[in-house]
Amino acid sequence: MSRRLRLIEADAPAETGEKPLRVAIATNNMEHLNAHFGSARKFAIYDVTPESAWFVEAVAFDDVTGQSGKHDDIDDKITPKVEALKGCALLFALAIGGPSAAKVVKAGIHPIKRKDPETIQEVLEQVQVMLNGTPPPFLRKILGRPATPASFMDDEEELV
Repeated sequence: MSRRLRLIEADAPAETGEKPLRVAIATNNMEHLNAHFGSARKFAIYDVTPESAWFVEAVAFDDVTGQSGKHDDIDDKITPKVEALKGCALLFALAIGGPSAAKVVKAGIHPIKRKDPETIQEVLEQVQVMLNGTPPPFLRKILGRPATPASFMDDEEELV
């Protein structure tokens, strides 16, 4: 069973013309990225732009796996989590197993594993740094940003 807490009037900043990136963070306390995907009791979901980040919703689960990595084949606890995260572009977790990662990727969500716990604020700031730099091609596509021009064209012009 899952529960959602969604803000009716999110404090979204004024339109900047850029589509926000929806990010899910596996957490057990709503303050830190501190859970494996399967054992996460909650996912904090934020919209992130290069200038700001704001809370969108939290999804909580009563039925989770242990952090041992062992899953019960009879009681599927992963599919409801993947369904709850639809619309997210990135998922941050301390760990995610192969079958779970495959389901997440199939849903269009890019999983990112972190070695150590960190605050949600730190994760959001790192996403903003990436958005202010040159995001990878899959993120540029999600954000609706054009591909960067090929650098060899610039080199060729300098040689002439």
